[in-house]
Amino acid sequence: MKPVRLPAAATLALPRWALFALGLLYILPGLIGREPWKNDDAASFGIMWTMAHGGLNDWLWPNIAGMSMPEEGPLAFWLGAIFIKLFGWIDGEVFGARTSTIGIFAIGTLSVWYTAFNLGRRGDAQPLRLAFGGQPEPNDFGRTLADAAVLIYLGCLGLLAHSHDITAEALYVSLLAYLLYRAVRYVELASLRNAALLGLALGGLTLTRGWVTPVALTIALFLCTLFLRLPPLRTLRHLALAVLIGAALTLLWLLPGELLQPYGHSPLHAWMQWNYQQLSLPNVKSLQFFFRVGIWFFWPAWPFAAWAVYAWRRQHHVLHIVVPLTFVAMLAILALCHPDPDQSQLLPLLPPLAVMAAFGLLTMKRGAINAIDWFSVMVLTICAGALWLFWFAILTGWPPKLAHNALKLVPGFKPELDLIGFFVAAAATAGWVALVHWRISRQPAVLWRAVVLSSGGLILIWVLMMTLFLQELNYSKSYAGVAHQISMSLPPGNACINTNAGAAQRASFAYYGRLPFATVGQRHCELLLVQDSVKVHDNKEILPDHNDAEWTKLWEGRRITDDAERFRLYQRTK
Repeated sequence: MKPVRLPAAATLALPRWALFALGLLYILPGLIGREPWKNDDAASFGIMWTMAHGGLNDWLWPNIAGMSMPEEGPLAFWLGAIFIKLFGWIDGEVFGARTSTIGIFAIGTLSVWYTAFNLGRRGDAQPLRLAFGGQPEPNDFGRTLADAAVLIYLGCLGLLAHSHDITAEALYVSLLAYLLYRAVRYVELASLRNAALLGLALGGLTLTRGWVTPVALTIALFLCTLFLRLPPLRTLRHLALAVLIGAALTLLWLLPGELLQPYGHSPLHAWMQWNYQQLSLPNVKSLQFFFRVGIWFFWPAWPFAAWAVYAWRRQHHVLHIVVPLTFVAMLAILALCHPDPDQSQLLPLLPPLAVMAAFGLLTMKRGAINAIDWFSVMVLTICAGALWLFWFAILTGWPPKLAHNALKLVPGFKPELDLIGFFVAAAATAGWVALVHWRISRQPAVLWRAVVLSSGGLILIWVLMMTLFLQELNYSKSYAGVAHQISMSLPPGNACINTNAGAAQRASFAYYGRLPFATVGQRHCELLLVQDSVKVHDNKEILPDHNDAEWTKLWEGRRITDDAERFRLYQRTK
């Protein structure tokens, strides 16, 4: 017997304008005025910026002002470079690159919605018919589940930062959501058209972050079809077509790279080597990372998803559990088999977990739902209140101790009141108060009531950070100030610069300071920029010795918010 009894009153769809507004509030904050921050955000922008201002070689061999970065794949950087050319004139090239995140976010969110909708309107997912009628219609039930899945997806803590960064990971998770949708459509109707669209998703993923995940998920999909008793020979033919289409898309990059040899190299070898390095035997480190980070990274999806597996355990061969669960299992294995675990391996699990979690909502007890609601209200409201208090202390200096502790994190920063940011933050906070009042006063019976506060509160936190604290975050995480100092210290002429600076630093210096770094393959320059740590003594502090060269130090400095990282600029004198 199905575990679900649900009246039609519980399947009222979230108003389209409300869902659309939540999506805009989620993705737009941080789009304007946010500089490239250290690490992956700045490094990815550097690749996009180099492509936008470079030639064919830069599009075939991704690099950051001469620093080779061909490992992951070029698709996300191609999109960013195109958007820089299209929209960079509006509010700068950083804004142009960040506009690509809107379309990428839309692909992922719509894919999650349509996946849950198609699964929810199937007969094997419908709730039991009530004795006197009043059960929901299939399409109404599917729309409610889809709304719930999107709210859970937007409420996941792990998605928040990554979906706003201009990195390959943002496109990666959205394309995986689209692959999940195409997999569901293929299992529903195993046609050549669905197989071909499945191939487009596989090719996009391969061009974004390598072939390991697409190959693993193709195997997972084949296992799904066997378990769901689809004809294996027909499935193999269709999956072979999908793989061929995905490979053909990948060759659009690799074949010209192999023939033209950009900068004297083919990207194939470096790209394949990076792919091989994505797999190793599971170890204790990866297992600890998965559970230690996953417990908050997947929140609030994982409790609902786990409950869905338990609640539907007696229903065999139901599509809405088999396909997402198989994807989750395969992606979890890949995360555990990665030699250097980080959050980018956890991101692909979010779309299938969100879809599964929506079906877990159907059978979760009212007490558990209310507990999650109250937890969301208390924790997120306290966090929002703390952000407002810190903002007030930074701006006014009261309370003195709180202001001192806050400003200690950004030494030398002079706070200024941003009226537009303040009014946006105030409006978002008022909206949160209204949402909490609606949830508590009306006690709605709709299915998505359990997760609307989680997603709404997380969106509020992001809005507050990107309005009240954007200036402080730019000040502490950007290398713009250091880049300007270095550019002012350059001697006259167009001498190139060798450097050991990391990807994020090199990207920021090239963009903000227009530093003439050595191109790919260029070795000897008259200038040398050294990055090291004043706290760690290693070989980075030793200047290279080329033919008994002598160096004169022209400049030394660092970011004012980082007392460990140091940069030194030298000029060859002999």
